[in-house]
Amino acid sequence: MMKSLLSKRSIILIIAFITAGIEFNCSNEKNTSSQGSKLVGTWKFISLTGNSTHGNVMYPYSENLYGMLMYDSKGIMSVLLMNPDRPNFASGDMMKGTPEELKAAFEGFDAYCGTYKIEDDNSSVVHHLHGAKFPNWVGTDQIRFFKISNDTLRITAPPILVYGVEWTFKAVLVRL
Repeated sequence: MMKSLLSKRSIILIIAFITAGIEFNCSNEKNTSSQGSKLVGTWKFISLTGNSTHGNVMYPYSENLYGMLMYDSKGIMSVLLMNPDRPNFASGDMMKGTPEELKAAFEGFDAYCGTYKIEDDNSSVVHHLHGAKFPNWVGTDQIRFFKISNDTLRITAPPILVYGVEWTFKAVLVRL
């Protein structure tokens, strides 16, 4: 019974990944602007800082976060962020974490993917999200303002609600 259940889950996951791949490959978004061509590539997060409307500062994935942001020339993007010091699950089973372990794993991790479009008039990139850790973002557009200098990318997000307070996040990344 367990073997057939795993096989059904595996088949569903494979179909989901194939469908997502087809959807992404059909993207008509072209990023041929000068800003768009500079953005294409793989970037590593050096820092991510949040500033609240109350003047507080946070490092949502710790000061030594790990993360990557990728933009391809076909208009597809993906981002992964995490606190590298998240605790392991004592059970060793990815579906059997304690409530505390699950909370730390969820809060210390973020990822989303989709397509993107460059808006040259205001140096922004719009991420059209197809998948996201935060379910409320699936199907939304997330705007990010950016500036590229040599191999350094600086990104600022408009205010985002976290813990009931609006925060503005700023990231510094380097090209890999």
